[in-house]
Amino acid sequence: MDFKAIWESIKNFFVSNVWNIVLFVAVLIIGIILVKIFMNILKRVLNKTKMEKITINFLCASLKFMLYLILVLILLSIIGINITGIITALSAILLAVGMALESNIANLANGIVIVSTHMFKKGDYISVDGKEGSIVEINFLFTTLVTPDNKRITLPNSTIVNSSVTNAGANNKRRVDFTFSVAYETDVELVKKIVTDVMKSNGKVDLDPEPFCRLKVLGSSSIDFFANCWCDTSDYWTVYYYIIENVYNEFKRNKISIPYNQLEVRNRNDKVVMPYDKAKLPARVEKTREKEKEKLDLETADLTKIFKKPSKKDANSAKKSSKTAENKKEDSTKKTDVSSKKAEKTKPAKK
Repeated sequence: MDFKAIWESIKNFFVSNVWNIVLFVAVLIIGIILVKIFMNILKRVLNKTKMEKITINFLCASLKFMLYLILVLILLSIIGINITGIITALSAILLAVGMALESNIANLANGIVIVSTHMFKKGDYISVDGKEGSIVEINFLFTTLVTPDNKRITLPNSTIVNSSVTNAGANNKRRVDFTFSVAYETDVELVKKIVTDVMKSNGKVDLDPEPFCRLKVLGSSSIDFFANCWCDTSDYWTVYYYIIENVYNEFKRNKISIPYNQLEVRNRNDKVVMPYDKAKLPARVEKTREKEKEKLDLETADLTKIFKKPSKKDANSAKKSSKTAENKKEDSTKKTDVSSKKAEKTKPAKK
């Protein structure tokens, strides 16, 4: 291996392209400095806006990648490398990667929708597609939940965007609903007083609007009361369990029974009489259909007359009948003329 020839070729390359090399180094250093300055300014500007941090990080990372890619292409053109082929190759690579990562690209697009529309934030308790939990992480591909029993659930962003989402932590206040069932013999006003007093006894329950309790359903085994009160979202479960436990205790203190499902059974001692008609079934009488047959015969006869071709005998008889009819008309006209003449003769002459 001729190292001397290799060294000479390298030496000749640097000697002949000294200004291109100087320009390459200068553009590289200045480009890196400009990209860093631009990214720092952009981050400061975006941090002053109300945009989510995850959106800021994504935009900055995407823009930084594009700027460095442009810088590399400029440096390659300075060296003398034809960048059209490189751009074509990069386009083909991006197309192949896009087709392979189609679902991830969909998740990325839906992640941008979730973050930009502020559908929910960290700490919100959501329920989606049969899964529920508190949000601990939102990125542009997945959303991570933690269930009350400390399980992590990772949901693709496409699932969240294409499903109905229930966000229990979206608002600062929540209504706590209850249904209490008691026996029919219970005093209605007493139950209402006990329930509202228990709700008002907890300082985490809001008094505006006031706690509510009314009789709602007259069931088959019990009467059901509907009650509700308002509290902070963070105190929902504390208020719920407090009211359930203390209402149960107050019902026992006031001897209000909570009935089980009941079925009332009665023993009948009277003799059951079933009324009926003693007459037997009448004998069958067949329906007469003579009139209907006559109508059908007449209709069929008319149809045959219409569609049947007339024979010679029929034509001759028709001619004879027409002649006799004409003769009768002539006779009648002659008779009328004779009678009119007689009447003129018998008229008296005028004076």
